[in-house]
Amino acid sequence: MKRDSRLSNILHALLHMAEHEQRHGQPMTSDMLAICLSTNAVVVRRTMAGLREQGLVLSEKGHGGGWRLARPLDGITLAQVHTALGEPGLLPEMPPVEAEGCLIEAAVNDALVDTYAAARALLAVRLDSITLADLAADFSRRLAAHPKRDLFHAHARKSDAP
Repeated sequence: MKRDSRLSNILHALLHMAEHEQRHGQPMTSDMLAICLSTNAVVVRRTMAGLREQGLVLSEKGHGGGWRLARPLDGITLAQVHTALGEPGLLPEMPPVEAEGCLIEAAVNDALVDTYAAARALLAVRLDSITLADLAADFSRRLAAHPKRDLFHAHARKSDAP
């Protein structure tokens, strides 16, 4: 099963946006975010439009424009981002019934339907309990303990150059 990576990708982008704005006081452009996400600016703009509609990001046009968070990091939960993305699937979907009338398949599918429903409910609660501030704090802890943290800072400074 292929994993839907939209949630993890956009969380990545939002943390880059927050760090960039904190360091430079400027929004990130769609082109800058496209580089972070290994995609193109059109995909970034389309994805960010959904986040803008939900009040999670702001966009500014023209010179010096780009994307900013509309709220502080502790005011945005992963559940809000997930909803703004259209709730992409985070768990596998039930397979179609392939053997009509097979009692074993019926028992397996019934068990999985209930299990997946319970897992989705737990996942929704968990996503609502985690904020972007939590992710940023975890990143900071990991970076502080990483043996190559100086290389990260040097790379960040180089990527910020005009």
